[in-house]
Amino acid sequence: MIPREMVIRSPARRRLVLWRHGRTEWNRINRAQGHANVSLDEVGVAQAERAAPMLATYEPASVWSSDLARARETAERLVTLTGQELVLDKRLREYDVGARQGLTFPEFRAAFPDLYDGYMAGHDVRIPGAETTSEVCERMVAAMRDAADALREGETGVLVGHGASLRAGLLAFFAAPVELSEMLAGMSNCAWAVLQDRHDRGWQIIDYNAKTLPEPQQLADDPHA
Repeated sequence: MIPREMVIRSPARRRLVLWRHGRTEWNRINRAQGHANVSLDEVGVAQAERAAPMLATYEPASVWSSDLARARETAERLVTLTGQELVLDKRLREYDVGARQGLTFPEFRAAFPDLYDGYMAGHDVRIPGAETTSEVCERMVAAMRDAADALREGETGVLVGHGASLRAGLLAFFAAPVELSEMLAGMSNCAWAVLQDRHDRGWQIIDYNAKTLPEPQQLADDPHA
């Protein structure tokens, strides 16, 4: 049971928490994972076990996760504490990276030198078999909106996913141009972002790339207060 003094309260606003999975061995060696079903390594397990009690203080009404092992194993640490049934949703998967899956950057360069140069230069390169950003954003936003619509006033939903698709989905949720993707740093393993719905202003990002909880919030209507 979570001590009541640890529970974060806010005035009846819906929240979405976007939580990236813990570290995998492929993360450690910078091997492209995509839709590969890679499990957490020892560090990733420890990260998830440290973060889960903190996220449990939000008293989530629902926990959704990508069905890929690294996300599911991270989410399981949270639902063990909160008692919800875990909802697995393929729409929360990482980008399908196509032919790059399983390759480190040196291996990618050796196998596809022309594609590698364009990719590293930031050009709109189509890697064989890979999803486009627009395809990823379409499925991510649909999942985020479904999760948000399922919440009642004052409830929090946690979505467990993957670094690149969470960042793309977050921007698309706010209809921000894809060109702004570099405005947000990549999410660290087992870090999270918090979105909150305000009746007068709509959804806002109130935390990003967090690994600790904020102090109890006093949300003022006056931004200069």
